[in-house]
Amino acid sequence: MRNLSKSKLIAYRQCPKRLWLEVHQPELREDSDTTQASFAVGNTVGDIAQQLYDQDGTGVLLDAQRDGFDATFKRSMELLATDKPIFEAGYSANGALAFADVMIPDTVDGKRVWRMVEVKSSTGVKDYHRDDVAVQSYIARNAGVPLASVALAHINSSWVYPGEGDYRGLLEENDLTADAFARFDEVREWIAAAHEVVAMKVEPEMKVGNQCATPFACGFFDYCQSKEPQAKYPIHWLPSIRSSDLKEYIAAHPALDLRDTPDDLLSEQQQRVKAHTLFGEVYFDAEGAADALMSYNLPAYFLDFETIQFAVPIWKGTRPYQMIPFQFSLHTLLDNGKLESDSFLDLSGKDPSRDFSEKLIAACGISGPVYVYNAGFEGARIRELAERFPEFAASLLAINERLVDLLPITRANYYHPSQHGSWSIKAVLPAVAPDLSYEALDGVKNGGMAMEAFEEAIHAETTPQRKAEIEQQLLVYCGLDTFAMVRLWQFLAGRNDLHFE
Repeated sequence: MRNLSKSKLIAYRQCPKRLWLEVHQPELREDSDTTQASFAVGNTVGDIAQQLYDQDGTGVLLDAQRDGFDATFKRSMELLATDKPIFEAGYSANGALAFADVMIPDTVDGKRVWRMVEVKSSTGVKDYHRDDVAVQSYIARNAGVPLASVALAHINSSWVYPGEGDYRGLLEENDLTADAFARFDEVREWIAAAHEVVAMKVEPEMKVGNQCATPFACGFFDYCQSKEPQAKYPIHWLPSIRSSDLKEYIAAHPALDLRDTPDDLLSEQQQRVKAHTLFGEVYFDAEGAADALMSYNLPAYFLDFETIQFAVPIWKGTRPYQMIPFQFSLHTLLDNGKLESDSFLDLSGKDPSRDFSEKLIAACGISGPVYVYNAGFEGARIRELAERFPEFAASLLAINERLVDLLPITRANYYHPSQHGSWSIKAVLPAVAPDLSYEALDGVKNGGMAMEAFEEAIHAETTPQRKAEIEQQLLVYCGLDTFAMVRLWQFLAGRNDLHFE
């Protein structure tokens, strides 16, 4: 009988079909960019954990990929006789195997015991973390490890990085010993059931459902979905699915089509999306849109931010996962109809926050509406900057008071069937201004790609030529975001008298 890894057991807990596919058809797995990015974040947090739990540098890091599983299992057991911290120690027992992030030696009643710490890049303890720790401690205990306690360490999102490579306080521990040890019977059952699934000749029959994205996005989703009847007008095109009645109806009808969705379960907005999607008709309340914008005069500013966030902060005074603006684009529409552009972009690798704030204040002037698309995002970033830099607070908060959100105005007054229930600027733009396209951009085409490009640009090994290329791509991408808002404003306001190039 093969040993199933902890990750395989957690995959079973999410979906038996996922486990079967991971074992028998792993080539079908397609992890999203978001999933791959989360792996990289986990590795970074793991590296910091080794520093924090081995400050005198005496610990031992094992590498099963380099040395092989059997050799790592053997070495892990040998190290139990030492007083050194162990990282990535491997254990196998009862048809399962696992590697512990951190093993810390301790002494109880004169006997050597061990404390296990599992390290996660999340900002709290999740239910699946409890499963993870229960599996981990069950395998270690049954492998003969004198395991006295087990904890889960996660990111403390309120901690502020003091700089100088001092990451003490980044991780917050939660003792899960009692919960984990009490679930050993459950774990034993999971292992047995998982082996039964792996032994099946054909994949289990499982319909696409909530388990495809909870607690993790499954890399086999596209494969599984392709095996099911495809709705011509998928139910997920409905916006804001929050009603419990609608959720229950969807869960009971996995292949639900908009055509088969009862209107009495839908909100007014959802009914509008359904009707105009099915009939292929555009909804546009031109009078309502123009009225919503009538009170705002020129000059007008159109603003967009790009941000970066690090699980492990690299700049003094910042928090884990804090969104740090590194770029803005600003288009200014003057009283005479002339359109001007301005921008800020810092790829130096230093904290851009102070320079960003100063340049933003100078660029936005002191009066006139500042249009954004989803004011909650830019507004929150401006408030955070005001908190960090009190000397700029009054000017920054004054800009915040001038923000005008085009998103709710668009959502209330316009819908094109091609939006498929989304009012993101990238969904609306092709309908309102078909001559503009994000897909035609070179390199950076969305916010996620902008983050990746920024990280590449500030990396020490990035060449000046590549950095210059990234800079140009970022400037063009963010500039399109604000020019798209100009064109959207023009459309909603009915200002056909203005012409922009």
